[in-house]
Amino acid sequence: MEMIFCQACGDSMSPAARACPKCGHPNQTLVASEPGVVSFSPPKSRIVAGILALLIGGLGVHKFYLGKIGLGVLYLVFFWTFVPAIIAFIEGIIYLVQSDEEFARNQGVNVRPS
Repeated sequence: MEMIFCQACGDSMSPAARACPKCGHPNQTLVASEPGVVSFSPPKSRIVAGILALLIGGLGVHKFYLGKIGLGVLYLVFFWTFVPAIIAFIEGIIYLVQSDEEFARNQGVNVRPS
């Protein structure tokens, strides 16, 4: 039986599997044009999101990075009030102290408990 390797954890899995049975990372070898296959974006880094939130989060850059376009626009609209900057600073600290699994879970990525 032909096997492929998960790009996230390196464990072997079937080429027909939708996700890695060990870590739950989506199978990137599936073609998005196949019926019933949902396309996905690669997981985002909590470190990058945290640093973006701390440095330029008042403009909503970290929200755009995480794919939350609506919230990013909202941050942009109200950046002059400095309220988004305060919220982004707090979010940046939260992103940096969270574990990778907790960050992925909060961002809507399915992770399997260890």
